[in-house]
Amino acid sequence: MTYEQALEKIHSLDKFGSRPGLERIKMLFDMLGDDLLSQRFIHVAGTNGKGSVCQMISRVLTESGLKTGLFISPYITDFLERIQINNELISKDELTDAVEYLSPLLDKLNEQGIIITEFEFLTAVAFYIYKKNACDIIVCETGLGGLLDSTNLIEKPLCSVLTKIDLDHTAILGDTIELITEQKCGIIKSDSITVTASQNEVSTAIIKQTAKKKNNRLYSACDIHFDDVDLSINGSKFSYNGESYALKLLGEHQIENAKVAIATLLALKENGIIDFSEDNLKKGLEKATNPARFELLSKSPVVVLDGAHNVNGMSAFKNATERFIQGKRVLLVGMLKDKDVNDSLSLLKGMFDLVVVTDVPNPRNLDSYELSDICRKYFDKVVVSSAPHTAFDTAYTIAKENECSICICGSLYLAGELRPYIIEKLSK
Repeated sequence: MTYEQALEKIHSLDKFGSRPGLERIKMLFDMLGDDLLSQRFIHVAGTNGKGSVCQMISRVLTESGLKTGLFISPYITDFLERIQINNELISKDELTDAVEYLSPLLDKLNEQGIIITEFEFLTAVAFYIYKKNACDIIVCETGLGGLLDSTNLIEKPLCSVLTKIDLDHTAILGDTIELITEQKCGIIKSDSITVTASQNEVSTAIIKQTAKKKNNRLYSACDIHFDDVDLSINGSKFSYNGESYALKLLGEHQIENAKVAIATLLALKENGIIDFSEDNLKKGLEKATNPARFELLSKSPVVVLDGAHNVNGMSAFKNATERFIQGKRVLLVGMLKDKDVNDSLSLLKGMFDLVVVTDVPNPRNLDSYELSDICRKYFDKVVVSSAPHTAFDTAYTIAKENECSICICGSLYLAGELRPYIIEKLSK
C-alpha cells in the first residue's frame, strides 16, 4: 500500500458521515486486541480552544522529556497534522503501515454490515501508532462532542479537560447549553481529574455536578492569575508567579487558553502524575503554534487567517481584530450551512469596508450567493467570488490598492484551502 492509497482508504469512509456512538469503534478496538486503551491520555473536549490548549500542553510535556502523542482535528494543510509525536508529524510510511495493518479488520466489519466512519478509523490508527511508538502520554482532542465521540473509548484518562463551551453542532449535540455541556462532560470518568476553563453559569453548574458524581478532583483555570498582560500583533506577554512568559498565539482568547493549559499541567503535577520545571513551562508555551487561529501571514499588507465559525469563535475573532488591526479592513468569508451564520456575522457588523464572500470546499458549504444575502444585512459593500483562490486574489488586489488589511474567517476548511495558496503567493 502506498501513502496515496492509505489516504484514499481513509477518505473513502467520508460518505458514511458523522454518526455518534461507541458500538462500532468498540468492535474495531476489540478486534485489534492490542490493549490500545491502556495508554496514558489527557482527554480534551469543548467548543472553542481545544486545538490551542492541546498544542500548549503537548509542547510543555515534550519539553519535560516525555514522548508525547498529539491527536487533533481537523488538519489545516497536511493530513498528517492530525497525528503527531513530540509535536512532529508522523511519517507517511508510519500512517501507511498502520492503515495497511488495520484495513483487513475494517473490511471484516464491513462484511458484517458494521460501517466504520472515517474519524472512528482514524482514532484507531492514531492510538495504534502511539502504542507502537511507546508514547509516554497522549494529548487527545475529541472530534465532536464528547460522550458519543469515538475517542471516548478512553476508560480512565489521566485528566479530562473542558475548554470554553458554547452552542455548536446543535443538530447533533443538542440546541441548548445544558445539552451540549452534558455531551462534553461525557469525557469525565470515575476517580480521575477534571480541569475546566472559565464557563458560563449553566455549564459551570453541570461540570461541578458531574465531577462530584464521578468522584473527580475539579480544577479551574479561574484560579490561574496573570499580571502585566501585553497583547500585540506580534504575540502576547504576561507575568505568572513573578516570571515573564511569552506566546506566539495571538489574542486575548489565547491568554485564557494558556490558563487552561497551565491549570491542567499543575493539576497533573500536584497529583504526582507528571513533573516539569518552570523552564519547561516557559519554553513549551512559547513554542506552541496553531495554524489558522488568528494567524498573521503577512504584515504588508496585513493578512490574518482565522478559522472562527461559531458565535464564541467569532467573538474572539472580533475582539482580536478590533485590538490589533486598525484602519481599513477587507473581510474574506465562507461558511458552512450548519453553523449559526446570522448570529456569528452580526457580531462583525460595520467592522469591514468590504466583504468578499466565497465557497467553502466542503459538502456542507453554504452557497456563496446565499451567504452574500446574509452579509448584506451587516455590511455595506459585499461582492461574491465563489472560488476561494480567486476570492483571495480579489481581496488582495483591493487591499494593495486601498491600503487595507485582509481578515479571513468562517471555516477551518476554508483556512486549509487558502493557507498554502496565500503563503506561496506572498513569498513571490
